[in-house]
Amino acid sequence: MRHCMDFSLFKKTLLVGATLAGSFLLFGAPQSRAAEDDCQKRIIKIDHDLHRAAAEHGWDSPQAAEQRTALEVARESCWEHGHRWWDEDTKKWHTERDWDEHDHDHPPR
Repeated sequence: MRHCMDFSLFKKTLLVGATLAGSFLLFGAPQSRAAEDDCQKRIIKIDHDLHRAAAEHGWDSPQAAEQRTALEVARESCWEHGHRWWDEDTKKWHTERDWDEHDHDHPPR
């Protein structure tokens, strides 16, 4: 008789575990989508700030250099958290860590 109760407890534990796993999958997706949106928005803002700093102070200015560093940090952060990064110039996501750290060293052509 004890064996049946253990099996019942096993079923209950399995059901609770499956329910928890399902809820993590269900509710985890919106959070990852929000993180992607935040990542994209952050890169867009920094890219625009870089172009503004370059227009106001020159491409070789300390202000532009600071924004280039911020862009590099944002790309690294997006890559670390989602293995994707947003390219504002081409308006698309990249799934490879293929950005060029010097792609904003000179004015756009």
